Amino acid sequence: MAGSTYKIIELVGTSDESWEEAARTAIETASETLRDLRVAEVTKLDLQLENGKVAAFRTRLSVSFKIQRAL
Repeated sequence: MAGSTYKIIELVGTSDESWEEAARTAIETASETLRDLRVAEVTKLDLQLENGKVAAFRTRLSVSFKIQRAL
């Protein structure tokens, strides 16, 4: 039985509402084109500011997905 191989990529999601929503946005968008997403790790949280107020929440994620082997 062969082991598995995973690729790790970095994503940044944004939201007007929360860091959680920003992470959800990033994962849902990535899942439209990537298969077998496995684990997402939040690596950084930050805010976009405009005129001294929070304009957007940004969540940076490291996301792994399984590499598909050719048959």
